[in-house]
Amino acid sequence: MKKMMTMIAVIALVAIMVSPAAAWKGGMRGDYGSGINDRMAANLNLTAEQTAQIKSLQEAQLKEIQPLHNKLYSKRSELRLLWLQQSPDQSKITAADREVRALRDQVQDKVTSHRLAIFKILTPEQQTKLQAYGTGRGYGYGKGMRGHGGMGMDPGMGRGIGMRGY
Repeated sequence: MKKMMTMIAVIALVAIMVSPAAAWKGGMRGDYGSGINDRMAANLNLTAEQTAQIKSLQEAQLKEIQPLHNKLYSKRSELRLLWLQQSPDQSKITAADREVRALRDQVQDKVTSHRLAIFKILTPEQQTKLQAYGTGRGYGYGKGMRGHGGMGMDPGMGRGIGMRGY
């Protein structure tokens, strides 16, 4: 019985550790709230200089945020394992949860700074277009599938304007 429980725990640990890596390699990493995706860039009529500036900002942000996301995945895995124990330790779970929230806050702060930096690159007209593009997006009550009420993300959410949907 003990060997079986150990085997189940090892399988669960491997599955937990592999899933973030598979999601990352599978192209699900999103753009970390980069502010502008390809479709939006085309609608904004960005100059070559603006495009280059935004691309360099996005690359810098990716390098800055990737270690935080790696830590976040690791801490989430730890938290899951703590919950899977026979008798979960409340203090350890609380501490791990606090660390996960702190990492999320750090990521959100960097995303906000990044979006503001991109916003400063744009002309006032482009800023207005960008703001109009983002209205009605995000979480909230509203029309769901087939026009019925519902709660959730609008189509296209998580691609440029918003967060990854943790």
